[in-house]
Amino acid sequence: MLLKGKNAVVFGAAGSLGTALSKAFAKEGATVYLSGRRLQPVQALTDEIIAGGGKAYADQVDALVAGEVNSYVDRVAAQAGRIDLAINLISLEDRQNMLLTEMAPEDFERPVQRATRTHFLTATAVARKMIPFRSGVILSLTATPGGIGYALTGGFGPACCVMESFSRNLAAELGIHNIRVVNIRSGGSPDSRVFREAIEQGGDRTAAFIDKIKNDTMLKAMPLMQDIADAAVFLASDKASRITGVTLDVTAGTTAALNYKMTDIAFLEEEDNRWR
Repeated sequence: MLLKGKNAVVFGAAGSLGTALSKAFAKEGATVYLSGRRLQPVQALTDEIIAGGGKAYADQVDALVAGEVNSYVDRVAAQAGRIDLAINLISLEDRQNMLLTEMAPEDFERPVQRATRTHFLTATAVARKMIPFRSGVILSLTATPGGIGYALTGGFGPACCVMESFSRNLAAELGIHNIRVVNIRSGGSPDSRVFREAIEQGGDRTAAFIDKIKNDTMLKAMPLMQDIADAAVFLASDKASRITGVTLDVTAGTTAALNYKMTDIAFLEEEDNRWR
């Protein structure tokens, strides 16, 4: 168990990725402290983890309110004794698939403001608890627009850039305390709730759009939620003890280069055979 004996705090735990990561942390031996703006879904996830043999606690926290965040972190630290790992996965309430020139200012600003405020509040709160122990890992999650220009992502793209920059700067300040800060950049998970609902509502048109995303990648595949969870577990473990201040790219190669031109499978097979 890579996280045996560690205490993990997950903000926004009941979403698709929050659920996947919370279960992965618990499976690897961590005691997970789960929170969300609504208690019911967080409690349901907590009960599921406990039923599966894990250790979990649920609480209702608005991760955009400083007082609630600080009080919650104080309670967890008092109960657990220390905080070893934290990640914030709350919704940014972004609006996409619209040109920036046609977007209302409030729709553009919302994800940037939410990302800036919530990641500052939660990361600094847990960092203050980690500093006395000279140990800890703070993770965050962004997406492809954090690494390349990406049309029709509204304020979500700039929000990703804000989170990645904040992660680097926080790592620079906390490294002296042996606290690691790492961001994970995902390419979007087709098995997440957002993508599943989009497919259900958009039908063939949405499916074609997802195929285009896959085609942009080097591996012609998108990372599943389990891929993101596996990356998070590794980064939170002692096996990643010298990794900090960076973004781990799990976009299947998209942010290194858009690879839509490499689609001729017959050509690729011919080249592969030629070099055997």
